[in-house]
Amino acid sequence: SQITTLINHKDKPKRSDKTLQAIQRVGQAVNLAVGRFVTVGEAIANENHELKEEMSVACIEARRAGETIAQLTDVANLDHPESDSHITIFTDKTGVVKAARLLLSSVTKVLVLADRIVIKQIITSRNKVLATMEQLEKVSSFQEFVQIFSQFGNEMVEFAHLTGDRQNDLKDEKKKARMAASRAVLEKCTMMLLTASKTCLRHPDCESARINKDGVFHRMRLALEQVIEIVTDSRPNGENEMAPISIYSGIKEFKNKVEGLRENLYFLSKENLSTMLEVILEHTEDFTDSAYTSHEHREHILELSKQAKMELEQLVSVWMQAQNQKTKDLMEDLEVAILKTCQCMNELKREVHSAATSLAADLLKYHTDHMVLKALKITGVEGNLEAVAEYTCKLSEQKEQLVEMCRLLRHVSGTEPLEITCIHAEDTFQVTGPQIISAAETLALHPSSKIAKENLEVFCEAWESQLSDMSMLLREINDVFEGRRGEKRVYLSLPRPGKHNANLKVLKPVKLDTEEQAKIAKLGLELHLLTSDVDSETEKWEDQENEIVQHGQGMSSMAYSMYLFTRGEGLLKTTQDLFHQAEIFATEGTKLASALHAFSDQVHDDDKPVLLLEAEKLISTCKQLQITAKASVQGKSATFTKVDACILKTRNVMTLLCQLLPLCCKLLRKNKAGNGCLKPAPPWREDRIRTGTNAHSPERRAETFGIKSLENHVTNMTFLESK
Repeated sequence: SQITTLINHKDKPKRSDKTLQAIQRVGQAVNLAVGRFVTVGEAIANENHELKEEMSVACIEARRAGETIAQLTDVANLDHPESDSHITIFTDKTGVVKAARLLLSSVTKVLVLADRIVIKQIITSRNKVLATMEQLEKVSSFQEFVQIFSQFGNEMVEFAHLTGDRQNDLKDEKKKARMAASRAVLEKCTMMLLTASKTCLRHPDCESARINKDGVFHRMRLALEQVIEIVTDSRPNGENEMAPISIYSGIKEFKNKVEGLRENLYFLSKENLSTMLEVILEHTEDFTDSAYTSHEHREHILELSKQAKMELEQLVSVWMQAQNQKTKDLMEDLEVAILKTCQCMNELKREVHSAATSLAADLLKYHTDHMVLKALKITGVEGNLEAVAEYTCKLSEQKEQLVEMCRLLRHVSGTEPLEITCIHAEDTFQVTGPQIISAAETLALHPSSKIAKENLEVFCEAWESQLSDMSMLLREINDVFEGRRGEKRVYLSLPRPGKHNANLKVLKPVKLDTEEQAKIAKLGLELHLLTSDVDSETEKWEDQENEIVQHGQGMSSMAYSMYLFTRGEGLLKTTQDLFHQAEIFATEGTKLASALHAFSDQVHDDDKPVLLLEAEKLISTCKQLQITAKASVQGKSATFTKVDACILKTRNVMTLLCQLLPLCCKLLRKNKAGNGCLKPAPPWREDRIRTGTNAHSPERRAETFGIKSLENHVTNMTFLESK
């Protein structure tokens, strides 16, 4: 930016002192910035001898170019800038251009070399992890295992930090999502590797224990390989990555081509358009052939597929005529054909979305009790091999249902990052199912083994965690469909120092550590479930623009961001972010209470006293939350207590909201049914507070490894040596 300013400055006959000083300041700023940049580059060079020479040369070139620019812009104190005794930007504009080019090329070279070093660090870290994994596979004693796993844990922490930073730096959303998926696999598998290896060591002759352990090692190696593919932007054996095409992306591309006919009748062939539609309709067979698609959805999809073919035939007919004779009537007919074709594709898109999401909602609801997993744990401890075999068959059926659900959701996910998340979920169910079965068989063969029992627990937790993640994924997919850009609805109402809160000068923003996150996890989960309940209630309202619904959705969004904070995720990074969010949440709750009072003025029903009572409770609870959020605290323990209190009071507000929304909805419906529970009233207030959503920014989120819990496991494993 500074260099562009210099090169684009206009040569004027008269130059004021102000202009000369400005030019000199820019030149000095460039030189100082280059100096700081080069200092970092030289430090990197000294730590990496294999690239030291190249990096040093690039740094020298950059420094020289910066100094040249500073000399050429040293014009502020010259009475005669054009004097031959001193070459300046005014006498040698070409010199500035050359110096700028040299500077930009050398700076680019330094950046590229630094990037190569980062990639090398990640590869080296991966190689260390792989080497230690090989040692872990071969150990035969607990004592040796404890020592090597301790080293492995440290190496995984290092790898987590390096790949986390890289994930943050990635610009490609697809790569970012793939990296997040691979790192999530590594995080969960590290704990599985610990318990699976312990089980194998305790029961060395058990075939199911060996199969269980081998599966974990294999999956970790695949995840490590994928990280390196993303980092180096390469595929093994030079293969090209074939991205599966979803129905959503196919329809989007098809519609773009069809609508492009308005501008140009000749830019593609009718065969091209027909082929595109054929591919889309082939993918709809994933729905029509699925045993889990309802009869109604199947019939609608087949009907719309047939209609799409007919609409395209009509479009092609008019299009061919318009190419030969471009009359006004034909162009109007073409416009109608384009609109009808696009409308049909939109209806098809809506139908497959409904089929996939309704199936997912039903399956997730059906499997929330985890009855099969509970039964496997009980029968395993009992040593009942026959019952374990029966429940493993049921788990296999459940796995097939969930895998099919993921495949169908991928078609309607709407964005590439969400498609990748669906593929990752499918892989997780495919792999974790058989691993739970082998862990359960091991426990059934050794029912008194505490290690085998712990191992089964870990795999069951991974399954339950993935089911929970599917609920969030379904919510995000629905957000895309409803135009909320496919990102979790989180408020970006973060504090700015000196503006929002006087406490900011006193409080040091901190993050929750792993232990604190574990303590608050149950409360956070309760908050998460309440946000789902509130969202479910708001969706029942016919008028989504209703003021009560708007406030309810906004509060649910903010509560969801606070839940993410308890997991160490989302946009609220520090405790101070959370406290500020709690204040905003409480304010939104007070506004909702005002809207409820306005609504109650129109109510004639017996429920009016109940409504007013709940509204007063809401005001009181929100005031308590506001006082807690604004209270000044110091010290780690006091800060955590305040965090806990804020989440608790937010949960209480959300509980009230879950009671208020159905009550208000019922009163509105009574009115529509003609029961006259509402007075004729002036129009709803127009000064509604519109709640915003954050822009789509994948991550999608740079998740952190849950490695500290592994370190705790390693610390507590010394007892194994005595056994």
